[in-house]
Amino acid sequence: MSSSATAAAWPSSTVLDGAYKKASWHLIPFIFVCYFFNYLDRVNVGFAKLEMLDALKLSNTVYGLGAGIFFIGYVLSGVPSNLILHKIGARRWIAVMMVAWGALSACMLTVSTPLSFYVLRFFTGVAEAGFFPGMVLYFTHWFPSQKRGQVMALFMSAIPISGLIGGPLSGWMLAHFSAGQGGMAGWQWLFLLQGVPTVLLGVGVYFYLNDGIAQAKWLSAEEKGAMQAALAADEQQRQAVSNVGQTLGAVLRNGSVWMLGVIYFCIQMGVYAINFWLPSIIKSLGFPSAQTVGWLSAIPYLMAAGFMVWMGRSADRRRERRWHVSLPMLMGLVGLTMAANFSSNTLVVMIGLSMATMGALAALALFWSLPAAFLGSAAAAGGLALINSLGQIAGFVSPFLVGWIKDATQSTDTALYILSSVMLLGAILVLRVPAKLVNR
Repeated sequence: MSSSATAAAWPSSTVLDGAYKKASWHLIPFIFVCYFFNYLDRVNVGFAKLEMLDALKLSNTVYGLGAGIFFIGYVLSGVPSNLILHKIGARRWIAVMMVAWGALSACMLTVSTPLSFYVLRFFTGVAEAGFFPGMVLYFTHWFPSQKRGQVMALFMSAIPISGLIGGPLSGWMLAHFSAGQGGMAGWQWLFLLQGVPTVLLGVGVYFYLNDGIAQAKWLSAEEKGAMQAALAADEQQRQAVSNVGQTLGAVLRNGSVWMLGVIYFCIQMGVYAINFWLPSIIKSLGFPSAQTVGWLSAIPYLMAAGFMVWMGRSADRRRERRWHVSLPMLMGLVGLTMAANFSSNTLVVMIGLSMATMGALAALALFWSLPAAFLGSAAAAGGLALINSLGQIAGFVSPFLVGWIKDATQSTDTALYILSSVMLLGAILVLRVPAKLVNR
């Protein structure tokens, strides 16, 4: 489409800016809180591990397998879950998913054997599978490509905030309930107190979210028209540059989609190593107190939260996507290498872990501006879910690999070197994505 046609199709900037401001304030804070508990419920097993393994006599390999088996259920259910969301609407399906995974997460307090650990983690993964790709799809129904870098960064800053708040909170829960109040251990209270709010939020989703612009009573008719016109113009631009067909079969046959899935896998290998093993790495530096570990684990996430938002704004302002994903991945590589090379130096390890967290999480947030920029609306439901499912395989591979290596060598250093190499591969592959597809 010509630039003049695009300009003609684009609505008044004054009305549109006001509409986007309304939409951002109405949607993002609430969805942010939902994602905060989504991520907290997904990775709080990393803190529960500090007590649970000794209490249940589980090995690091069992823990790594249990932490990772969540993602087998997640991967198997990702595409079907997102297709259901596309069919029946975000409000209903997200509400169902949140109530289900919140209840299953709370039920983790009943774990007593490796088998019960594996089963509950698997079905929690099944329940959570459609939430994140569903949210990415949901944002494409409200914001065009030019706005999505910052929107995704704000939304996904819930990850570092969940570490920033969740780390000290989890440490406090373990310490406060260590006396066994109510007949439950601290790790059991952790699962219960972090699972119940998710169930309540799931009920709130049903009453608060709208399925799309047309259902939003808090927007004026003029604002709805402006946002819908902007999305229509964006869809035309996307179809003009996209090499992806508009059916699920065409998505499955497209090499670019699979390459993006591999890139996302490389990013997630670093992300999940940090999420599941950060508390243990910090504890190994000589900090036995769960509360101290919780507070120290908040430092890398605090740094990452600001860095993610800054990078999102920079990507939107410069209309550049590839380097904004690749450079943070290289930053994560350097951080993981520092943590492995200087494992006896507390200060250097903390700096390395902070760099790794900042880089991995910024790359994670900015990555989603790549597929969303060229997948047409008809292909987005299956395409985004497929890419997310491929990436989430890392959620199984990464914690299991680290746990197995730690049991074999009594150190995580070798695992960190391997993860650094994987992130380097991902950074190189990002630059192979054609700029014309994503730099909008």
